[in-house]
Amino acid sequence: MTGTRNDAGPASLAAAVAELAQKSGRRIATAESLTGGRISCLLGAAPNSSSWYRGSIVAYATEVKHALLQVPPGPVVSPRSARQMATSTADLLGADTVIAVTGAAGPASQDGHDPGTVWFGLYDRGTVSTEKKAFLGEPPDVVEQTAEHALELLARCIGARQ
Repeated sequence: MTGTRNDAGPASLAAAVAELAQKSGRRIATAESLTGGRISCLLGAAPNSSSWYRGSIVAYATEVKHALLQVPPGPVVSPRSARQMATSTADLLGADTVIAVTGAAGPASQDGHDPGTVWFGLYDRGTVSTEKKAFLGEPPDVVEQTAEHALELLARCIGARQ
């Protein structure tokens, strides 16, 4: 697998998020597109997830992003889409912190973006930030790298703002 990887692995990252969420009393949720629920599976399997994990909205289809998550018309592989996915999910699931991912896992491009292009939206107590990453590899590799980076972003956010 190529691209950025964390040696801790996704399960260890999810456990770190769990510990930080419990210590801070933070309620966590996810909004996923290209990862198809991978981040949710990792968080749901983390320690004591029922006490801090609110759930996930997996909005894979473009029309679901527009209808359910109120993503405005236009490209869904964008910072605007990631921002709205995170904000809407926080409102719908009653979460303090939400990580949202939207992108082109491949093999084809989407919305004019090369395969491996991912936008992350991070909602934390009313503040939203976005980040763009480009991952290499086949679609399963991009999904896994996206999930790991999403967990890293969550852990950094919660750890910095306890």
